[in-house]
Amino acid sequence: MNFPLPDLNPVMPEILMTAFALIVLLLDLIVKKKEAVAVISIAGTAIVSLSLLNTSGSTFGGMYIADGYSTFFKIIFFINVILTILISIKYIAVERVNYGEYYSLILFSTVGMMIMASASDLITLYLGLELMALSTYVLAGFIRHNLKSTESALKYFLLGAFSSGFLLYGISIVYGLTGTTDIKAIATFITERGLSGNLSLLLAIGMLTVAFGFKIAAAPFHMWAPDVYEGAPTSITAFMSVGPKAAGFAVIGRVFMIAFAAVKADWATILIPISILTMAVGNIVALSQTNIKRMLAYSSIAHAGYALLGIITANSEGISSMMNYLFIYAFMNIGAFAVIIMLRSEGIKGEDLSDYEGLSKTHPMAAALMLIFMFSLTGIPPTAGFIGKLYIFMAAINAGYTWLVIIAVIFSAISAYFYLRVVMYMYMRDPKTELPLTTSFTNGLALAVTTAAVLIIGVFPTMLVEFARAALKSF
Repeated sequence: MNFPLPDLNPVMPEILMTAFALIVLLLDLIVKKKEAVAVISIAGTAIVSLSLLNTSGSTFGGMYIADGYSTFFKIIFFINVILTILISIKYIAVERVNYGEYYSLILFSTVGMMIMASASDLITLYLGLELMALSTYVLAGFIRHNLKSTESALKYFLLGAFSSGFLLYGISIVYGLTGTTDIKAIATFITERGLSGNLSLLLAIGMLTVAFGFKIAAAPFHMWAPDVYEGAPTSITAFMSVGPKAAGFAVIGRVFMIAFAAVKADWATILIPISILTMAVGNIVALSQTNIKRMLAYSSIAHAGYALLGIITANSEGISSMMNYLFIYAFMNIGAFAVIIMLRSEGIKGEDLSDYEGLSKTHPMAAALMLIFMFSLTGIPPTAGFIGKLYIFMAAINAGYTWLVIIAVIFSAISAYFYLRVVMYMYMRDPKTELPLTTSFTNGLALAVTTAAVLIIGVFPTMLVEFARAALKSF
């Protein structure tokens, strides 16, 4: 019996990235510049992905789809991994963890994210999520001689395994109810049978929400984030704060907007209190943090709450504004972590708020860059962060959620305290000691790219907005 071979064009970027990850791992034995191989591999994969931008196709019996929506998120993943590698090179040398598997694991984690973005079947989604998660667990504990890093990896693994259980339970309920795990077939079954308000379906949506909420660090499923962000290598903290979060939102967008499109009112009712609680926990608890990485962890939680507004609107305007937001968040958040890495040197971590006292007097350029990223995370114009919040708030208002936007704006105003407190320490306090900067060409390049993106998108946002809207046409 002859079995037809699947069309590999839609999955070609993932095949290439997997091959490159294996090559990087093998070349560790003979090549010193492993990071160069990793960057080249990502660039090659990005070119292949971009060539698929205006096309739409599926493979493996419709379980895997390549469309503009998935390609947009893959571009975020590529930006995330390239910037992570650039800020990692000097950092992992200082931390004495310059092992070849570091870059290979980052690439494997990115493959998992790419699979999640293109999954049109719940089983495929689960495979991608586990590939991403398992790689990230190892990366979180990569500083093996640091007990805090090991502890963070263990916490992440245990809670991640717990969330995977919720995901599988939710998938099993959906399968038992509909007889399929195909996202479009699920949507057809729910529509034909009129399952709005069905208790089994609501339970399944609740289970999936718990699992996805863990991946995007939404409250009350956020408890892992502060400890893991603080204990993980700073470069990996930057990586985790962007990639897995974007992958989680890619999955939420596809599953909720397609599979559960007929029961929007049901899942919106679940997501609204989660969004409010996420913004509240992230912004309020961040007020008391003196460790910059923990502060940015709670900041990341708060930003997940803002991005959820785009999902709650349940329309194309909201989804595209969510995509814009995550694209912008990648640059401003990784940029902030790149500045933290600049302050990391032998005996000095540069993670405590007191380390930034008088930074404008000792290292004015580093202080100016951190100021830009703090302004952008706050949402102050003319930075990209303002544009991200503006469009996502407008989408929510147009969908009739004005009251929810008012709550979001209040919490956004609260966030100004802990973001601008960093600026106050840098510009309004005298330095106790002059900290040495761990400067390198690659870290400087990452800072140049992130700063330029934050400022250019803040002034000229039209191209990004139109790009996101165009990506949704094949959704």
